[in-house]
Amino acid sequence: MRQAIDDRDARRLLGGGPVTLVTTAWRGNHNVMAAAFVTPLSIDPPLVGLAVHPSRHTHDMIKYSEEFALNIPTRELLHHAQYVGSVSGVELNKLELMRLPTFRARRVDAPLLEGCVGWVECGVHDAYTVGDHTLFVGKVVAASADKDAFDGTWLITDGETKPLHYLGVNYYGVLSERLEARIPQPADVKRDVEEGEAQLGGEEEAEERREEQARSDEERERG
Repeated sequence: MRQAIDDRDARRLLGGGPVTLVTTAWRGNHNVMAAAFVTPLSIDPPLVGLAVHPSRHTHDMIKYSEEFALNIPTRELLHHAQYVGSVSGVELNKLELMRLPTFRARRVDAPLLEGCVGWVECGVHDAYTVGDHTLFVGKVVAASADKDAFDGTWLITDGETKPLHYLGVNYYGVLSERLEARIPQPADVKRDVEEGEAQLGGEEEAEERREEQARSDEERERG
């Protein structure tokens, strides 16, 4: 049954993506903050958007340093993520209080966090005021990922290397299954147009295509 929700909760419907812990450095000070408003913006050049409220300590750290790093944690950092998203770093050093191990980034001064499976280093490309937040457009200058967790897409095969996902408030989750959808080929689209109906295959059909492709590849290798 459908229900009406508060307009401000619409953002929760669009959530569920990987948790991002934003690390920054400026004049010898380091900070980390959990951010929910993070999104890819461009492939070439590689740009990501990070929206931060001006009242957050991270906002000025990014504004003056003109760089930041995104760290994607596993469930190991579940309570760390909630802590850094709830406590301000204005008067305390969250990294020191949590005794969270870090390591040097390749291209930025912001530290990178252990216990994560993805790291994205960014320089500030632009910044815009959008509503009550500042949208920092970051240009990716370096990126890395745990090979057991990511191979072009998240693998989600091992519970220890699954990225933590933010659901809203203080609720989080992890993905349980990776599904493969059928990619429509030009011939398929032509057939669909001619028949007036799209033929959408399911998971079993996708598995049959994979097996057929494997057999075809094997026969080709045999000559």
